[in-house]
Amino acid sequence: MMSTAPSVYPLSTSQVAKAAGVHRDTLLRWLRAGLIPEPERDRNGWRYFDAVATAGVLEFARSESRTEALANRSDPLGSGINRLQSIDWDFSDAKTDYLTHGLHPYPAKYIPQIPNALIQELSVTGETVADIFCGSGTTQVEALMLKRNAIGIDANPLACLITRAKTTPLSDAQLAELACLASRADMLAVSIGFTGIDTLFGTSAFRSVGPRPEGEDLTFWFDPHVIEELAEIKLWISALTDSSVADVARVCMSSIIVSSSKQDSDTRYVRREKGTRPGDTLRRFARALHTAVQKISEFTDLYEPRFQSLVLSASLLDCPAIPPIDLVVCSPPYPNAYSYHLYHRTRMLWLDMDQPKFKRAEIGSHRKYSSKGRNAATVDTFKQEMRAIFAWLRGHLRRDRYACFVVGSSTIGGALVDNAQLLSDVAGEVGFKRAACIARTMQVTKKAFNPAIGKIKTESVLILQNRAGERQ
Repeated sequence: MMSTAPSVYPLSTSQVAKAAGVHRDTLLRWLRAGLIPEPERDRNGWRYFDAVATAGVLEFARSESRTEALANRSDPLGSGINRLQSIDWDFSDAKTDYLTHGLHPYPAKYIPQIPNALIQELSVTGETVADIFCGSGTTQVEALMLKRNAIGIDANPLACLITRAKTTPLSDAQLAELACLASRADMLAVSIGFTGIDTLFGTSAFRSVGPRPEGEDLTFWFDPHVIEELAEIKLWISALTDSSVADVARVCMSSIIVSSSKQDSDTRYVRREKGTRPGDTLRRFARALHTAVQKISEFTDLYEPRFQSLVLSASLLDCPAIPPIDLVVCSPPYPNAYSYHLYHRTRMLWLDMDQPKFKRAEIGSHRKYSSKGRNAATVDTFKQEMRAIFAWLRGHLRRDRYACFVVGSSTIGGALVDNAQLLSDVAGEVGFKRAACIARTMQVTKKAFNPAIGKIKTESVLILQNRAGERQ
């Protein structure tokens, strides 16, 4: 919904985009395409819009709004494919942690500019966009901001929790409850800051009555004082009565578990000492909450309640029931490249999630493909799984609409597998037609895989069209 023109100038790009009722990236796309004049820039190179420049943007936005429905009725999105071919898909200087995108670390996620471009060109306002391997919810956030409904599906319960937290608007009262929880963590961190250090009066270590997981994994991966602080955080979260507030708090707790543990990093499942001090875990939790309050507040300001997000925790191989969808944008699993069940193991341990169940359901897991047993996964395993998924998708994606897969290559059994070609071939067997395949160079800091198995520098944006029912 377009706002009235502000009365104080100059305005930033984000402020003008908000006044025009469009996403910031939409405004930048109009500028790059020369559809509206470039405004002046300040001495730091930032665009600034005076009253005249702002009025021009608002008028163009009104014109776009009037003609969008008619244009898309006469053009079945085919020209969108052509426009996508001209985009610089590297997005080398793009900011990727705006709104709630940086709420939780998630290995191998794609940057938001990718789904943003695909959603803008291959769907229209009010339609439904699905990410059938939703991961951390990047597609859902972009779909909602672009005034579409969103559906996310993932077999990973942690992925679904993160996606819900990133796509749920919160009221001022709910945000205040999270801020109070952050203050509580900060105060306790200060009170136990010197616990465990030899002092003149010999302070005693902090002990929590909160719940904690059982098993050898706990003491192997966590220092004793970290266990006590995480148990206290878990106790506080269990007392929250608002499920949306609790989801965000759990995500904030999850976001600091690996950094507080002895696991080297999100992408390295090896043990090392980090020198975490008493109180550090609580401080990390407080910082995560403060960041979440800011990011969710920004998301809520732009969110329109008439557009909804549905998140399903399910395996696609179980053929979950979903409403009809108009576009799919996702990054599917790369066979033999990554094991989410392994790298999220300590998080799932603390969040009481069924990690063994997810391990069995995970598609493409490196552990399955690196196995030496007779049941080890192969290229044919991946083909069979994806064929079943495409057969399911064919019945839910509207005819002639598009499914976009951002995918790279894998090494299986010593041989390089072009996953884009593999998916294109398998999809063709059940009624999909290849509409485009666009290569892009990845930012080296944005995706990371097992260095010896699946590290890649380029990937493909594969666009398939659902031609189910058409005579082959």
